[in-house]
Amino acid sequence: MSRFLPLTRSTLHSPAWFIPFDDHAGRVRGAGVTVHLDRFDDGAWVPLDEVAVRTPSAAFAYPGLGRCAEPWAARPRRHRARFAAAGYQPLYPADGEPFSAGLVGVEFLVHPHDDAHPPAVATQPRLVRLLPSVSYPYPPGLRTVHGAVVDAATGAPIANALVEARGRTSRDLTPWHERTLSDAAGAFRLALRWEGEKADEHAVEETFRLLALDRPGRSGSLVVRLPQDTERRHVIEIREQ
Repeated sequence: MSRFLPLTRSTLHSPAWFIPFDDHAGRVRGAGVTVHLDRFDDGAWVPLDEVAVRTPSAAFAYPGLGRCAEPWAARPRRHRARFAAAGYQPLYPADGEPFSAGLVGVEFLVHPHDDAHPPAVATQPRLVRLLPSVSYPYPPGLRTVHGAVVDAATGAPIANALVEARGRTSRDLTPWHERTLSDAAGAFRLALRWEGEKADEHAVEETFRLLALDRPGRSGSLVVRLPQDTERRHVIEIREQ
């Protein structure tokens, strides 16, 4: 949940700013996004009632979080923000950080402060990428492939695995990158808007390599050939590398 933050209210002392970003559409998305806040207490995550506010630039912030009467006597406390939006799954590692399916939120420290003692650490907006889920409303006619991510040893479905494909356009060699996350049952649906590899410029068959990642050192891949594999259910097996 969130409420709109008027221009007259400052977010200078918010311990975290988040900008939800639609990874498929390539644009900031604020509508329909909810944020849930937890605090780590006594070895467990405890849900909080604090409601994020939304700034005019579509960032979500917590401007009053960490305010206390004697900030010099308090310690920083560990928090996390969990995002939800219909048709999306949040990608929690920041850009450039290793992926792990076990992450369930964006963690951050809340430093105590009051009006005379600002927080000890300045904060910067954090981009939170929202990847298409199985239920993402792709436009009619957009090419997608579907399947499941499973453990190679047990056959158990792997939730929240990162499934992606990369390539370059044949005409100008522009790099492209499509990605999604598997759902709780291990299912995925990945868009393939760009062309795959071809044996020659007149070939009909296109080849794509799908890579699924559970965490560093655990991954799997398979080759998809279109158009013949369009309706096939593709199973990607994850194993230790």
